[in-house]
Amino acid sequence: MSNYGNLNDIPCTGASYETGSQDGGNISGIPASEKLARTDLQRVNCYRERIKSVSWQTGVDAAIIAAIVSRESRGGAALDANKWGDHANAFGLMQIDKRWHTPRGAWDSEEHLLQATEILTSMFDAIKKKFPSWSKSHVMKGALAAYNMGPDSVYSFDAVDSRTTGADYSNDCVARAKFYKRNGF
Repeated sequence: MSNYGNLNDIPCTGASYETGSQDGGNISGIPASEKLARTDLQRVNCYRERIKSVSWQTGVDAAIIAAIVSRESRGGAALDANKWGDHANAFGLMQIDKRWHTPRGAWDSEEHLLQATEILTSMFDAIKKKFPSWSKSHVMKGALAAYNMGPDSVYSFDAVDSRTTGADYSNDCVARAKFYKRNGF
């Protein structure tokens, strides 16, 4: 177990139908998250060494970083020609939002991945402070939701994703992360 909990101890339900339908079909849950992660695996693998380096530097499981890369940018495939997404508000593989942060580094650089992972760890700290009785693994799930919508959007563990994109952000990321863990991250 790391400072950020054990991925295997984080319960998840996977993707909503909305998220699961991104690649076509009517699928949800863990099978949908795994299908999306599998689709992105070759692209995400291109960043494996950078992801592992950032994991080593921060203590955040590489599989969680890989899952965010998959969820946010589909391994880069969902970005525009200038490497932006979210109506040109979010930059790079992990979609750093310029309305809240000043993006650092190239869109696919280790510097970018490190900045985004540091944002995730700051969300971890905010959720840990907000919910001191939660286990580290539960705090990480809350941090994933907060990475998407901010710590004020997390108000209980049972409804952790109620205000996230697709109402499934942390549940989908955890399911994708478990897939990536089984695939070398």
